[in-house]
Amino acid sequence: MPEFTSIRTVNIERYITPLREGGSLPAIVEADDGFKYVLKFRGAGQGVKALVAELIGGCIAKKCGLKIPEIVFAEVDPAFGRTEPDEEIQDLLKASAGLNLGLHYLQGSITFDPQVTVPNALEASKIVWLDALLMNVDRTVRNTNMLMWKKELWLIDHGASLYFHHGSSDWKENCKKPFPLIKDHVLIKYATELKTVDAEFKTLLTDHFIDSVINLLPEQWLENNSRNMYSEFLKCRIKNSEIFLTEAENAAKTSI
Repeated sequence: MPEFTSIRTVNIERYITPLREGGSLPAIVEADDGFKYVLKFRGAGQGVKALVAELIGGCIAKKCGLKIPEIVFAEVDPAFGRTEPDEEIQDLLKASAGLNLGLHYLQGSITFDPQVTVPNALEASKIVWLDALLMNVDRTVRNTNMLMWKKELWLIDHGASLYFHHGSSDWKENCKKPFPLIKDHVLIKYATELKTVDAEFKTLLTDHFIDSVINLLPEQWLENNSRNMYSEFLKCRIKNSEIFLTEAENAAKTSI
């Protein structure tokens, strides 16, 4: 399983099209490495906190053996949006000058449909455990934030995770809280291997690994928050995983 010591940085050269199904108006863009990315903008509604959650969630998911598109840092030139005719998009591009975050664009992927594809219990349990850890409110039937690509399940969009950092509550209060919204998770009824996953993931998500992820966060994304806050929150939550594990197990039983 990978340790995260660095993430590539690309320069955005071409804006292709907005993805209007995303609340923060992400877009498909092309970078100077010749690849296309789904760009998450620092100037969008949730600001850099969504990028922080995206980076942390994506790195942890990958460590846990789940499939996510490659994450890159993406530089947007201040002049990038001048020729964009749509005023809303132009304003977003101007507000996003500097370092943003991109996910490799999975050409030809389709939205995961639980009526069509039934994941196995172990994979479902891994995803549910991850989202309970991260307090991810956005993996529901209405918006699965998962794609099928080359007959495999890929996770996207962790920007709604770690929602405590948008408010004024102390991280110490949140790290030991259950996550009742896990009952709305699109995969909850398939998550019957949560105890097995819990034992495995607690050995993978070491303090050293968590620190290596948090150290990747660009300084300009931290605003009034600290690396220590994110690091200690995650370590505390992993150590006390039985709190959200029990909540998820109960939700899985009642959903069957």
